Amino acid sequence: MRTSSPAQARLTAGLVATLVFVSAIAPLATDMYVPAFPRVAGDLSSTATQVQLTLTTFFVGMALGQLIGGPVSDQRGRRMPLLAALVAMTAASVVCALAPSIVVLTAARFVQGFAGGWAMVTGRAIVVDLASGVRLVRVMNVVAAVGGIALVVGPLLGGIILQLSHWRVSFWVVAAFGLAMTLAALIAVPESLPRERRHAGGLTSFLTAGRAVLANREYVGYLVVSGAAMGALFAYVATSAFVLQSMNGLSPIAYSVDFAANAAGMTAAALIAARLAGRVATRKLILTGQLAVLAAGLAMLVGALWFDTPLFLAIACFLVLMTAQGLIIPNTGALASAAVADRPGTGSAVLGFVHWVAAGTIAPIAGLGGEHTAVPMAVLMTIGAVVSLTGLLVVSRR
Repeated sequence: MRTSSPAQARLTAGLVATLVFVSAIAPLATDMYVPAFPRVAGDLSSTATQVQLTLTTFFVGMALGQLIGGPVSDQRGRRMPLLAALVAMTAASVVCALAPSIVVLTAARFVQGFAGGWAMVTGRAIVVDLASGVRLVRVMNVVAAVGGIALVVGPLLGGIILQLSHWRVSFWVVAAFGLAMTLAALIAVPESLPRERRHAGGLTSFLTAGRAVLANREYVGYLVVSGAAMGALFAYVATSAFVLQSMNGLSPIAYSVDFAANAAGMTAAALIAARLAGRVATRKLILTGQLAVLAAGLAMLVGALWFDTPLFLAIACFLVLMTAQGLIIPNTGALASAAVADRPGTGSAVLGFVHWVAAGTIAPIAGLGGEHTAVPMAVLMTIGAVVSLTGLLVVSRR
Protein backbone atom coordinates (compact mmCIF):
# COMPACT_ATOMS: atom_id res chain seq x y z
CA MET A 1 0.00 0.00 0.00
CA ARG A 2 1.29 3.44 -0.91
CA THR A 3 2.02 5.67 2.07
CA SER A 4 3.71 8.72 0.55
CA SER A 5 2.98 12.05 2.19
CA PRO A 6 1.04 14.84 0.46
CA ALA A 7 4.25 16.77 -0.10
CA GLN A 8 5.67 13.80 -2.03
CA ALA A 9 2.52 13.07 -4.04
CA ARG A 10 3.07 13.04 -7.80
CA LEU A 11 0.74 12.65 -10.75
CA THR A 12 2.16 9.29 -11.80
CA ALA A 13 0.92 7.03 -14.57
CA GLY A 14 -0.52 4.64 -11.97
CA LEU A 15 -2.42 7.42 -10.24
CA VAL A 16 -3.81 8.74 -13.53
CA ALA A 17 -4.86 5.21 -14.50
CA THR A 18 -6.70 4.79 -11.20
CA LEU A 19 -8.49 8.12 -11.60
CA VAL A 20 -9.47 7.08 -15.13
CA PHE A 21 -10.91 3.90 -13.62
CA VAL A 22 -12.89 5.96 -11.08
CA SER A 23 -14.19 8.23 -13.84
CA ALA A 24 -15.77 5.14 -15.40
CA ILE A 25 -18.36 4.85 -12.60
CA ALA A 26 -21.11 6.86 -14.28
CA PRO A 27 -20.87 5.37 -17.80
CA LEU A 28 -20.62 1.82 -16.46
CA ALA A 29 -23.56 2.23 -14.09
CA THR A 30 -25.66 3.89 -16.82
CA ASP A 31 -24.71 2.52 -20.22
CA MET A 32 -24.77 -1.16 -19.23
CA TYR A 33 -28.27 -0.65 -17.89
CA VAL A 34 -30.01 1.56 -20.47
CA PRO A 35 -30.46 -1.20 -23.10
CA ALA A 36 -32.33 -3.25 -20.46
CA PHE A 37 -35.09 -0.71 -19.79
CA PRO A 38 -37.87 -2.71 -21.50
CA ARG A 39 -36.96 -5.92 -19.61
CA VAL A 40 -36.66 -4.15 -16.26
CA ALA A 41 -40.17 -2.75 -16.74
CA GLY A 42 -41.52 -6.24 -17.42
CA ASP A 43 -39.67 -8.04 -14.61
CA LEU A 44 -40.54 -5.49 -11.92
CA SER A 45 -44.11 -4.88 -13.14
CA SER A 46 -43.44 -1.19 -13.69
CA THR A 47 -44.03 1.38 -16.39
CA ALA A 48 -41.45 2.85 -18.77
CA THR A 49 -41.70 6.13 -16.87
CA GLN A 50 -40.90 4.42 -13.57
CA VAL A 51 -37.87 2.75 -15.10
CA GLN A 52 -36.66 6.06 -16.53
CA LEU A 53 -37.05 7.48 -13.03
CA THR A 54 -34.28 5.12 -11.85
CA LEU A 55 -32.01 6.94 -14.29
CA THR A 56 -33.13 10.32 -12.98
CA THR A 57 -32.57 9.36 -9.32
CA PHE A 58 -29.09 8.13 -10.23
CA PHE A 59 -28.33 11.51 -11.81
CA VAL A 60 -29.74 13.37 -8.79
CA GLY A 61 -27.56 11.24 -6.53
CA MET A 62 -24.53 12.02 -8.70
CA ALA A 63 -25.28 15.73 -8.43
CA LEU A 64 -25.68 15.73 -4.64
CA GLY A 65 -22.69 13.44 -4.15
CA GLN A 66 -20.44 15.83 -6.04
CA LEU A 67 -21.87 18.91 -4.36
CA ILE A 68 -21.20 17.47 -0.89
CA GLY A 69 -18.13 15.35 -1.63
CA GLY A 70 -16.04 18.18 -3.07
CA PRO A 71 -16.17 20.46 0.00
CA VAL A 72 -15.72 17.47 2.32
CA SER A 73 -12.54 16.53 0.46
CA ASP A 74 -11.34 20.13 0.77
CA GLN A 75 -11.77 19.75 4.53
CA ARG A 76 -10.79 16.13 5.20
CA GLY A 77 -8.35 15.38 2.39
CA ARG A 78 -8.80 13.23 -0.70
CA ARG A 79 -7.77 9.65 0.03
CA MET A 80 -10.14 8.50 2.78
CA PRO A 81 -13.29 10.16 1.35
CA LEU A 82 -12.50 8.54 -2.01
CA LEU A 83 -12.14 5.07 -0.49
CA ALA A 84 -15.34 5.44 1.57
CA ALA A 85 -17.29 6.51 -1.50
CA LEU A 86 -16.05 3.58 -3.57
CA VAL A 87 -17.06 1.10 -0.85
CA ALA A 88 -20.55 2.65 -0.62
CA MET A 89 -20.97 2.60 -4.40
CA THR A 90 -20.05 -1.10 -4.50
CA ALA A 91 -22.54 -1.95 -1.77
CA ALA A 92 -25.33 0.00 -3.51
CA SER A 93 -24.63 -1.89 -6.74
CA VAL A 94 -25.17 -5.17 -4.91
CA VAL A 95 -28.54 -3.90 -3.64
CA CYS A 96 -29.49 -2.92 -7.22
CA ALA A 97 -28.70 -6.45 -8.37
CA LEU A 98 -30.94 -7.93 -5.66
CA ALA A 99 -33.76 -5.34 -5.82
CA PRO A 100 -37.18 -7.04 -5.50
CA SER A 101 -39.17 -4.00 -6.66
CA ILE A 102 -38.85 -0.82 -8.67
CA VAL A 103 -38.99 1.20 -5.42
CA VAL A 104 -35.95 -0.57 -3.96
CA LEU A 105 -34.11 -0.30 -7.28
CA THR A 106 -34.83 3.44 -7.46
CA ALA A 107 -33.56 4.04 -3.91
CA ALA A 108 -30.44 1.94 -4.47
CA ARG A 109 -29.72 3.79 -7.72
CA PHE A 110 -29.83 7.07 -5.79
CA VAL A 111 -27.25 5.80 -3.29
CA GLN A 112 -25.16 4.36 -6.12
CA GLY A 113 -25.16 7.73 -7.86
CA PHE A 114 -24.45 9.66 -4.65
CA ALA A 115 -21.41 7.56 -3.80
CA GLY A 116 -20.22 7.51 -7.41
CA GLY A 117 -20.49 11.29 -7.67
CA TRP A 118 -18.55 11.67 -4.42
CA ALA A 119 -15.76 9.47 -5.80
CA MET A 120 -15.64 11.23 -9.16
CA VAL A 121 -15.45 14.76 -7.73
CA THR A 122 -12.68 13.69 -5.35
CA GLY A 123 -10.75 12.17 -8.25
CA ARG A 124 -10.97 15.40 -10.26
CA ALA A 125 -9.80 17.40 -7.24
CA ILE A 126 -6.73 15.16 -6.97
CA VAL A 127 -5.81 16.03 -10.56
CA VAL A 128 -6.17 19.76 -9.82
CA ASP A 129 -4.04 19.32 -6.66
CA LEU A 130 -1.16 17.91 -8.67
CA ALA A 131 -1.34 19.61 -12.09
CA SER A 132 -1.83 23.09 -13.52
CA GLY A 133 -1.76 25.02 -16.79
CA VAL A 134 -1.30 23.07 -20.01
CA ARG A 135 -0.58 19.90 -18.05
CA LEU A 136 -3.94 20.17 -16.28
CA VAL A 137 -5.76 20.52 -19.61
CA ARG A 138 -3.82 17.60 -21.07
CA VAL A 139 -4.44 15.30 -18.09
CA MET A 140 -8.15 16.19 -17.96
CA ASN A 141 -8.45 15.27 -21.62
CA VAL A 142 -6.51 12.03 -21.16
CA VAL A 143 -8.72 11.04 -18.20
CA ALA A 144 -11.83 11.78 -20.27
CA ALA A 145 -10.49 10.03 -23.36
CA VAL A 146 -9.21 6.85 -21.77
CA GLY A 147 -12.20 6.84 -19.42
CA GLY A 148 -14.30 6.92 -22.57
CA ILE A 149 -13.38 3.27 -23.01
CA ALA A 150 -16.07 2.64 -20.42
CA LEU A 151 -18.54 4.37 -22.73
CA VAL A 152 -17.55 1.89 -25.43
CA VAL A 153 -17.40 -1.21 -23.24
CA GLY A 154 -20.50 -0.40 -21.15
CA PRO A 155 -23.24 -0.66 -23.77
CA LEU A 156 -21.54 -3.56 -25.55
CA LEU A 157 -21.21 -5.49 -22.32
CA GLY A 158 -24.79 -4.60 -21.39
CA GLY A 159 -26.05 -5.85 -24.76
CA ILE A 160 -24.12 -9.10 -24.41
CA ILE A 161 -25.43 -9.61 -20.87
CA LEU A 162 -29.00 -9.08 -22.09
CA GLN A 163 -28.44 -11.55 -24.90
CA LEU A 164 -26.94 -14.26 -22.70
CA SER A 165 -28.26 -13.63 -19.21
CA HIS A 166 -30.39 -11.40 -16.98
CA TRP A 167 -30.34 -7.61 -16.62
CA ARG A 168 -29.43 -8.02 -12.93
CA VAL A 169 -26.04 -9.37 -13.96
CA SER A 170 -25.09 -5.90 -15.20
CA PHE A 171 -25.28 -4.60 -11.63
CA TRP A 172 -23.18 -7.49 -10.36
CA VAL A 173 -20.57 -6.50 -12.94
CA VAL A 174 -20.69 -2.88 -11.75
CA ALA A 175 -20.22 -4.12 -8.17
CA ALA A 176 -17.16 -6.12 -9.26
CA PHE A 177 -15.74 -3.04 -10.95
CA GLY A 178 -16.40 -1.05 -7.78
CA LEU A 179 -14.41 -3.56 -5.74
CA ALA A 180 -11.56 -3.37 -8.24
CA MET A 181 -11.63 0.46 -8.09
CA THR A 182 -11.40 0.31 -4.30
CA LEU A 183 -8.35 -1.96 -4.42
CA ALA A 184 -6.71 0.21 -7.07
CA ALA A 185 -7.27 3.34 -4.97
CA LEU A 186 -5.81 1.63 -1.91
CA ILE A 187 -2.65 0.86 -3.84
CA ALA A 188 -2.14 3.85 -6.12
CA VAL A 189 -3.80 6.95 -4.61
CA PRO A 190 -1.79 8.93 -2.04
CA GLU A 191 -3.08 11.87 -0.05
CA SER A 192 -2.69 14.86 -2.39
CA LEU A 193 -3.98 17.65 -0.11
CA PRO A 194 -1.64 18.63 2.76
CA ARG A 195 -3.28 19.61 6.04
CA GLU A 196 -2.10 23.20 5.71
CA ARG A 197 -4.04 23.57 2.44
CA ARG A 198 -7.31 22.18 3.80
CA HIS A 199 -10.29 24.41 4.53
CA ALA A 200 -12.31 24.41 7.75
CA GLY A 201 -15.51 22.41 7.68
CA GLY A 202 -19.09 23.19 8.59
CA LEU A 203 -22.11 24.61 6.79
CA THR A 204 -20.82 28.18 6.99
CA SER A 205 -17.54 27.23 5.37
CA PHE A 206 -19.34 25.29 2.66
CA LEU A 207 -21.61 28.23 1.84
CA THR A 208 -18.66 30.60 1.86
CA ALA A 209 -16.72 28.37 -0.51
CA GLY A 210 -19.74 28.02 -2.78
CA ARG A 211 -20.26 31.77 -2.90
CA ALA A 212 -16.56 32.26 -3.62
CA VAL A 213 -16.52 30.02 -6.70
CA LEU A 214 -19.87 31.34 -7.97
CA ALA A 215 -18.60 34.91 -7.62
CA ASN A 216 -15.97 34.10 -10.24
CA ARG A 217 -17.64 35.11 -13.52
CA GLU A 218 -15.21 33.18 -15.67
CA TYR A 219 -15.98 30.01 -13.73
CA VAL A 220 -19.74 30.61 -13.99
CA GLY A 221 -19.42 31.10 -17.74
CA TYR A 222 -17.72 27.74 -18.13
CA LEU A 223 -20.35 26.26 -15.82
CA VAL A 224 -23.04 27.34 -18.30
CA VAL A 225 -21.02 26.04 -21.26
CA SER A 226 -20.50 22.62 -19.70
CA GLY A 227 -23.93 22.21 -18.08
CA ALA A 228 -25.79 23.00 -21.31
CA ALA A 229 -23.59 20.58 -23.25
CA MET A 230 -24.37 17.86 -20.72
CA GLY A 231 -28.08 18.58 -21.11
CA ALA A 232 -27.82 18.03 -24.87
CA LEU A 233 -25.84 14.83 -24.32
CA PHE A 234 -28.30 13.29 -21.88
CA ALA A 235 -31.28 14.12 -24.04
CA TYR A 236 -29.63 11.57 -26.33
CA VAL A 237 -28.71 9.09 -23.59
CA ALA A 238 -32.24 8.98 -22.16
CA THR A 239 -34.07 8.69 -25.49
CA SER A 240 -31.79 7.03 -28.04
CA ALA A 241 -32.84 3.50 -27.06
CA PHE A 242 -36.44 4.31 -27.98
CA VAL A 243 -35.48 6.20 -31.16
CA LEU A 244 -33.28 3.41 -32.48
CA GLN A 245 -35.08 0.35 -31.09
CA SER A 246 -38.78 1.25 -30.83
CA MET A 247 -38.92 3.60 -33.83
CA ASN A 248 -36.33 2.04 -36.14
CA GLY A 249 -36.30 -1.61 -35.10
CA LEU A 250 -32.68 -2.07 -33.99
CA SER A 251 -31.98 -5.03 -31.70
CA PRO A 252 -30.39 -4.45 -28.26
CA ILE A 253 -27.06 -5.71 -29.61
CA ALA A 254 -27.20 -3.41 -32.66
CA TYR A 255 -28.15 -0.48 -30.44
CA SER A 256 -25.26 -1.26 -28.10
CA VAL A 257 -22.82 -1.39 -31.02
CA ASP A 258 -24.01 2.00 -32.26
CA PHE A 259 -23.79 3.50 -28.77
CA ALA A 260 -20.26 2.14 -28.41
CA ALA A 261 -19.24 3.58 -31.79
CA ASN A 262 -20.52 7.00 -30.72
CA ALA A 263 -18.59 6.73 -27.47
CA ALA A 264 -15.47 5.82 -29.42
CA GLY A 265 -15.91 9.06 -31.37
CA MET A 266 -16.08 10.99 -28.10
CA THR A 267 -12.93 9.24 -26.86
CA ALA A 268 -11.05 9.98 -30.08
CA ALA A 269 -12.01 13.66 -29.93
CA ALA A 270 -10.81 13.95 -26.33
CA LEU A 271 -7.48 12.30 -27.23
CA ILE A 272 -7.03 14.70 -30.13
CA ALA A 273 -7.80 17.61 -27.82
CA ALA A 274 -5.17 16.33 -25.38
CA ARG A 275 -2.56 16.26 -28.17
CA LEU A 276 -3.50 19.79 -29.24
CA ALA A 277 -3.30 21.25 -25.71
CA GLY A 278 -0.86 24.16 -25.73
CA ARG A 279 -0.85 24.36 -29.54
CA VAL A 280 -4.48 25.23 -30.27
CA ALA A 281 -6.49 27.56 -28.06
CA THR A 282 -8.73 25.52 -25.77
CA ARG A 283 -11.69 27.81 -26.42
CA LYS A 284 -11.40 27.16 -30.17
CA LEU A 285 -11.71 23.43 -29.56
CA ILE A 286 -14.77 24.01 -27.38
CA LEU A 287 -16.34 26.24 -30.04
CA THR A 288 -15.78 23.59 -32.71
CA GLY A 289 -17.61 21.05 -30.58
CA GLN A 290 -20.48 23.43 -29.86
CA LEU A 291 -21.06 24.19 -33.54
CA ALA A 292 -21.10 20.46 -34.29
CA VAL A 293 -23.72 19.86 -31.56
CA LEU A 294 -25.85 22.70 -32.93
CA ALA A 295 -25.70 21.24 -36.45
CA ALA A 296 -26.66 17.79 -35.14
CA GLY A 297 -29.56 19.19 -33.13
CA LEU A 298 -30.98 21.16 -36.04
CA ALA A 299 -30.64 18.21 -38.44
CA MET A 300 -32.32 15.92 -35.91
CA LEU A 301 -35.16 18.40 -35.44
CA VAL A 302 -35.79 18.65 -39.17
CA GLY A 303 -35.77 14.85 -39.46
CA ALA A 304 -38.11 14.40 -36.49
CA LEU A 305 -40.63 17.01 -37.66
CA TRP A 306 -40.86 16.19 -41.35
CA PHE A 307 -39.22 12.83 -42.13
CA ASP A 308 -40.22 10.53 -39.23
CA THR A 309 -36.61 10.34 -37.95
CA PRO A 310 -34.98 8.02 -40.52
CA LEU A 311 -32.39 5.59 -39.14
CA PHE A 312 -29.40 6.92 -41.10
CA LEU A 313 -30.08 10.49 -39.93
CA ALA A 314 -30.45 9.48 -36.28
CA ILE A 315 -27.22 7.46 -36.37
CA ALA A 316 -25.29 10.30 -38.02
CA CYS A 317 -26.60 12.97 -35.64
CA PHE A 318 -25.90 10.85 -32.56
CA LEU A 319 -22.33 10.23 -33.73
CA VAL A 320 -21.69 13.95 -34.27
CA LEU A 321 -23.26 14.86 -30.92
CA MET A 322 -21.22 12.34 -28.92
CA THR A 323 -17.95 13.07 -30.71
CA ALA A 324 -18.34 16.80 -30.11
CA GLN A 325 -18.65 16.24 -26.35
CA GLY A 326 -15.04 15.04 -26.35
CA LEU A 327 -14.03 18.57 -27.37
CA ILE A 328 -16.40 20.41 -25.03
CA ILE A 329 -16.73 18.75 -21.63
CA PRO A 330 -13.13 17.89 -20.61
CA ASN A 331 -11.73 21.17 -21.95
CA THR A 332 -14.42 23.21 -20.22
CA GLY A 333 -13.87 21.30 -16.99
CA ALA A 334 -10.16 22.07 -17.08
CA LEU A 335 -10.72 25.80 -17.70
CA ALA A 336 -13.39 25.95 -14.99
CA SER A 337 -11.11 24.25 -12.46
CA ALA A 338 -8.23 26.57 -13.36
CA ALA A 339 -10.47 29.58 -12.75
CA VAL A 340 -10.95 28.57 -9.09
CA ALA A 341 -7.65 26.80 -8.42
CA ASP A 342 -7.68 27.91 -4.76
CA ARG A 343 -10.76 25.75 -4.05
CA PRO A 344 -10.57 22.86 -6.51
CA GLY A 345 -12.79 20.53 -4.49
CA THR A 346 -15.64 23.02 -4.23
CA GLY A 347 -15.21 24.14 -7.84
CA SER A 348 -15.27 20.56 -9.05
CA ALA A 349 -18.26 19.82 -6.82
CA VAL A 350 -20.35 22.68 -8.20
CA LEU A 351 -19.39 21.73 -11.76
CA GLY A 352 -20.36 18.11 -11.17
CA PHE A 353 -23.59 19.15 -9.46
CA VAL A 354 -24.60 21.24 -12.46
CA HIS A 355 -23.68 18.40 -14.83
CA TRP A 356 -25.87 15.84 -13.16
CA VAL A 357 -28.74 18.18 -12.33
CA ALA A 358 -28.83 18.97 -16.06
CA ALA A 359 -28.76 15.24 -16.85
CA GLY A 360 -31.44 14.38 -14.30
CA THR A 361 -33.69 17.22 -15.43
CA ILE A 362 -33.32 16.65 -19.15
CA ALA A 363 -33.70 12.84 -19.11
CA PRO A 364 -37.42 12.73 -18.20
CA ILE A 365 -38.26 15.83 -20.29
CA ALA A 366 -36.72 14.20 -23.37
CA GLY A 367 -39.11 11.28 -22.96
CA LEU A 368 -42.30 13.32 -22.56
CA GLY A 369 -43.35 12.68 -26.15
CA GLY A 370 -43.41 8.92 -25.62
CA GLU A 371 -41.55 6.11 -27.35
CA HIS A 372 -42.38 7.08 -30.93
CA THR A 373 -41.17 10.66 -31.40
CA ALA A 374 -37.74 12.29 -31.33
CA VAL A 375 -39.00 15.88 -31.36
CA PRO A 376 -38.47 16.66 -27.63
CA MET A 377 -34.96 15.19 -27.77
CA ALA A 378 -34.05 17.19 -30.88
CA VAL A 379 -35.39 20.41 -29.36
CA LEU A 380 -33.36 19.84 -26.18
CA MET A 381 -30.21 19.09 -28.19
CA THR A 382 -30.61 22.36 -30.09
CA ILE A 383 -31.40 24.45 -27.01
CA GLY A 384 -28.42 22.95 -25.17
CA ALA A 385 -26.09 23.91 -28.03
CA VAL A 386 -27.41 27.48 -28.17
CA VAL A 387 -27.11 28.01 -24.39
CA SER A 388 -23.61 26.51 -24.38
CA LEU A 389 -22.53 28.81 -27.20
CA THR A 390 -23.94 31.80 -25.35
CA GLY A 391 -21.91 30.92 -22.26
CA LEU A 392 -18.69 30.69 -24.27
CA LEU A 393 -19.43 34.02 -25.96
CA VAL A 394 -19.80 35.72 -22.57
CA VAL A 395 -16.52 34.24 -21.29
CA SER A 396 -14.66 35.14 -24.48
CA ARG A 397 -15.81 38.75 -24.35
CA ARG A 398 -14.42 39.02 -20.83
